[in-house]
Amino acid sequence: MEKGKRNLIITLVVIGVVVLSLFWFVKGTYNTFVSLQESVSASWAQVENQLQRRYDLIPNLVETVKGFAAQEKAVFLGVTEARAKVGGATTIPDKIQANNELSGALSRLLLVVENYPLIKSNENFMRLQDELAGTENRIAVERRRYNEAVRVYNINIRSFPANFFAGMFGFEKAAFFEAPESAATPPQVKFN
Repeated sequence: MEKGKRNLIITLVVIGVVVLSLFWFVKGTYNTFVSLQESVSASWAQVENQLQRRYDLIPNLVETVKGFAAQEKAVFLGVTEARAKVGGATTIPDKIQANNELSGALSRLLLVVENYPLIKSNENFMRLQDELAGTENRIAVERRRYNEAVRVYNINIRSFPANFFAGMFGFEKAAFFEAPESAATPPQVKFN
């Protein structure tokens, strides 16, 4: 075999190995992104399940408290408006913001309860409050899982050299479910 033909064959084999290696790297990177993106979506679905549970529980809780504290209309209105925003939110960032507002409104509602001892002794209210507390715990757990899935996904799409392919295939950073700045300050309820 001639030296020129042998060099050509070796060059073609090397190019073929490089092309195949690049193909497998891109395929593996893309599939990793898809898998992580699905993990983020599944985690968000679990968060939404728990948020829906809280959303469904709120009207019963508000009605129970209303019977005891009718003069607290502003607090009830705030909870109702915040709940409506949750129902109208469509994007993940909007849902996160609306649920953060709802959390604040619920904490103000629970502060009202502290000023009405009869509410705390009502069996129906106690059951609803326990359900709400359990739901809030579930939300915290699912929120943590979601944020962990987002963290792993975001790290992968931003890491070199995978970030080139993430941009090329349209993978974008996912939003974290963060507590609002107002969560650092406890709500104040003032009675006139």
